[in-house]
Amino acid sequence: MPMPDWKVRELTPAQLSERSGVAVSALHFYEKQGLITSRRTSGNQRRYHRDTLRRVAFIRISQKVGIPLARIRDALADLPEERTPTKRDWAKLSQHWHTDLDHRIAQLVRLRDDLTGCIGCGCLSLSSCALANPGDELAGAGPGARRLDVDL
Repeated sequence: MPMPDWKVRELTPAQLSERSGVAVSALHFYEKQGLITSRRTSGNQRRYHRDTLRRVAFIRISQKVGIPLARIRDALADLPEERTPTKRDWAKLSQHWHTDLDHRIAQLVRLRDDLTGCIGCGCLSLSSCALANPGDELAGAGPGARRLDVDL
């Protein structure tokens, strides 16, 4: 009698792909980038530990909020390989990103609120730019959408 899926300790790439909703090619890419690991069977087939499901979910959510893969890799390096990460492990890891996420949220709110009237580039192409950016002052701050950059 086959073992129920929830008891299986290792997953094939196809199983991990099905369970995580991530293409097998993406799993291979994540592995090449050092985000996840697998072991090889005697037939040279990949096997992923069940905990990899959590790591893949974390990677996907992190990507959705705009965290670069290099930062995701650094964060995952702090998680234990030898055991399932605990709630405390995840809380510690996510705390590092609160400032980044607050910054991104502020940028998105500002973009939402200002996009209709101005794209924030200092182009002086709209009549309101003469009021929001007199004398093209924003040009001195560098290229790009300066008004929408909350670091200014």
